[in-house]
Amino acid sequence: MEIPLARVCAITGASRSTVYHRRSRGDALGCRPGPKTLVSDADLTEKIRAVITESSFSGEGHRKVRAHLRREQQLHVGKNRVLRLMRNAGLLAPQRVAKRRRPRVHDGRVITDAPNLRWGTDATMAWTRTDGWVWVFILVDHYTDEAWAHVAKVGNRFAALQPVYDAVIDRFGGLDPDVARGIKLRHDWGSQYRAHHFQGSLNWLGIEDDAAFVGEPQGNGVAERFIRTLKEQCLWAQLCDDVDDLRQAVATFIETYNNQWLIERLGHRTPREAFNDATAQVAA
Repeated sequence: MEIPLARVCAITGASRSTVYHRRSRGDALGCRPGPKTLVSDADLTEKIRAVITESSFSGEGHRKVRAHLRREQQLHVGKNRVLRLMRNAGLLAPQRVAKRRRPRVHDGRVITDAPNLRWGTDATMAWTRTDGWVWVFILVDHYTDEAWAHVAKVGNRFAALQPVYDAVIDRFGGLDPDVARGIKLRHDWGSQYRAHHFQGSLNWLGIEDDAAFVGEPQGNGVAERFIRTLKEQCLWAQLCDDVDDLRQAVATFIETYNNQWLIERLGHRTPREAFNDATAQVAA
């Protein structure tokens, strides 16, 4: 039974003049208007799947996938198109919307405009088969997002200092009095960070103590966000046998992260690229 075109248009809300016009041109009714793209949606979806499969990380969003296509395949496509295809193919990571419950006591900006101005440090724990819960202390540059980490069985003030020492050695070549003067260290109010030994070591290195706002974890948001990435990409992705196994897994992730993880606010550069570019700009 043939259904009249007028009835179909009335039900779908389509204009009969548009249907007749497209028929006269030989256009398919479902085609999108405008110029045709060089890569079809089907081919682009497969390329997106390949990027996700080959990535060293999981849960990357449409912006980073688009950046990978541009960086590695010289394929320039719109972010809205990538988002649409990833959504239709079920390739988007689940998102959780945070609700603000009370006003901030600060302006909400904790990042800096250059490296070595403010670092953030924090700690988390991971479960191992043999050693049980193990501490992971991290430090992140608030501009480049470059990270350092230290894994320890005992989460005391000495373990908390280790990523600070690693960052100072990496950035300044050694541990000397006042070698890191000009850097602020953002941290929470944990006992490790308030300890006399920790505070004294910061003072000796020339690092200014910069504790986060009380009741405002967003003040240490850079370190907190990296902790989430570390959990999603490393700590929750595998179960290590013992502290040594976890130490190796974290070290491998940190190296991969610093050299491959793309930061959108840095123009989809990696932390190491951002630091090298900033260093070259200062030298010039």
